[in-house]
Amino acid sequence: MGKLTGFMEFMRVNEVSLPVAERRRNYREFVMHLNDEQANIQAARCMDCGIPFCTSGCPVNNIIPDWNDLVYRGNWREALDVLHSTNNFPEFTGRICPAPCEAACTLNINNNAVGIKSIEHAIIDKGGENGWVVPQPPQKKTGKKVAIVGSGPAGLAAAQQLARAGHSVTVFEKNSRIGGLLRYGIPDFKLDKRLIDWRIAQMQAEGVTFQTSVFIGKEALGKCTANDAKKTISPEELLNNFDAVVLSGGAESARDLPIPGRELKGVHFALEFLIPQNKEVAGDGKNPISANGKHVVVIGGGDTGSDCVGTSNRHGALSVTQFEVMPRPPEREDRYLVWPNWPIKLRTSSSHEEGAQREWSIVTKEFVGSNGKVEKLRAVRVEWKDGKMSEITGSEFEIKADLVLLAMGFVSPEQKILDAFGVEKDARGNVKANTDNYLSSTNKVFAAGDMRRGQSLVVWAIREGRQCARAVDEYLMGSSVLPR
Repeated sequence: MGKLTGFMEFMRVNEVSLPVAERRRNYREFVMHLNDEQANIQAARCMDCGIPFCTSGCPVNNIIPDWNDLVYRGNWREALDVLHSTNNFPEFTGRICPAPCEAACTLNINNNAVGIKSIEHAIIDKGGENGWVVPQPPQKKTGKKVAIVGSGPAGLAAAQQLARAGHSVTVFEKNSRIGGLLRYGIPDFKLDKRLIDWRIAQMQAEGVTFQTSVFIGKEALGKCTANDAKKTISPEELLNNFDAVVLSGGAESARDLPIPGRELKGVHFALEFLIPQNKEVAGDGKNPISANGKHVVVIGGGDTGSDCVGTSNRHGALSVTQFEVMPRPPEREDRYLVWPNWPIKLRTSSSHEEGAQREWSIVTKEFVGSNGKVEKLRAVRVEWKDGKMSEITGSEFEIKADLVLLAMGFVSPEQKILDAFGVEKDARGNVKANTDNYLSSTNKVFAAGDMRRGQSLVVWAIREGRQCARAVDEYLMGSSVLPR
């Protein structure tokens, strides 16, 4: 906790963002972390609640009251150590996590929650500024070799934990840069990619080897998946050369919208738009899809859709409209009913603040165009009753659309990769493995992150990577001192 009466004395202090007009001109981060005084006030609000529901609300079980108290007392270095004890990459979660811990904060029952995410952001940034984030190489090597397939947050977390346990770890990435969907799926204005490079340098000093532009499998992947691979390694070769393999790629099979006109040019999956944009910002070639001077319609109301909105505005779109099939959520949740669980309520992202027309309860019926290119779409309004959707008679309408981005979520990992390893799959097409040992039906093959649980949050991927690392360590050594 922080100050005993702090929650009664101080209001929530939010991070400051650059003005919309300024931040729309570039792809740089625009959220400023709290200064020492602001962080002290925010941490002081952490109350002596007895049972810290924030810790259980956090997928990695961050020991939040402890580092809040340390920040309140000015012990930043110790706060960083406590934060790192449960979370390998707070520089990622402190920026892009939706903060389920804050929804579970006891103060959130009848007040504004403690700004846990903003304090985490401040802690890791201060750690970086002061050189406190240093390599932690193992004292001795085990002689065991582990291959990690996929360099997103789950793979990186597993790799770092296993390297610190003394194993020789090699991370394979099909793209030319490390980071998976952290690097290619999340726009730079939300997550500066220098942070990934910073953490990779630490991991290399700890003994992790990274191999980029290497595809693990047998067949090429679908068109919406980034793939810069110049070399292919078969699963058999990998299993012959390593003592254990961890499948930790992202859920990149996008949900499609198979309606009339889907074949028209100008209708794209979100990642077909976002991945090349991140590559362009990194200097790896120009994005072939431009929203400049176009009327853009984004179908899907989640984070990926929001990223499409922010990127389209930075391109210079004439208009951006976002459709969501579900009804408009309430402005404010019934806290007494839902706390400490994650509430359904209206969430306005920074990209929405930058400009977008948002529409709810909309179903797209047809893409319409000429000369093979989309020009508009036809849609209908729907109503929901008892969990069932029905179209509203006479509510059909058309909207101009020069560019349509499908951001309706992801159904599963790439099936060709899973098939190549011969792993058993669950009903949703993910690797079938439990959270006790993360072991698939194929000997020596483990799975973590999106490949095991399906599309999820970065913080869940980090948790899975950490837990999977302990399971692999136990498998190789008979026991493990790695935390779960």
